[in-house]
Amino acid sequence: MEMEVNADTFEQEVVQSEMPVVVDFWGPQCEPCLALMPHVEKLAEKYVGKLKVVKVDATKNKRLCINLRVLDWPTFLFYNKGEEVNRLTGNDLSIEEIAEATSKLAS
Repeated sequence: MEMEVNADTFEQEVVQSEMPVVVDFWGPQCEPCLALMPHVEKLAEKYVGKLKVVKVDATKNKRLCINLRVLDWPTFLFYNKGEEVNRLTGNDLSIEEIAEATSKLAS
């Protein structure tokens, strides 16, 4: 199950997390984001206890997006020990690409 985070909780839930974290930046009008969402939720269930998958509504967290240079959606940031270690972005992003990057992060 994905957890919704925002500018106020990002530091605690992502940067300070003991587990690796996948951050899904999405928007309610973003069709590719909405199409990926059920697949990302299944991916989150697969890795329970190994990593966290959180989502950020980019339309409600514009300052956070600017600070992290998230300029397009969907964007997935991969964090390990408080550091961004990978980034995937773009309308043609596939669940296979996200799953592969998530698998690497979890290992």
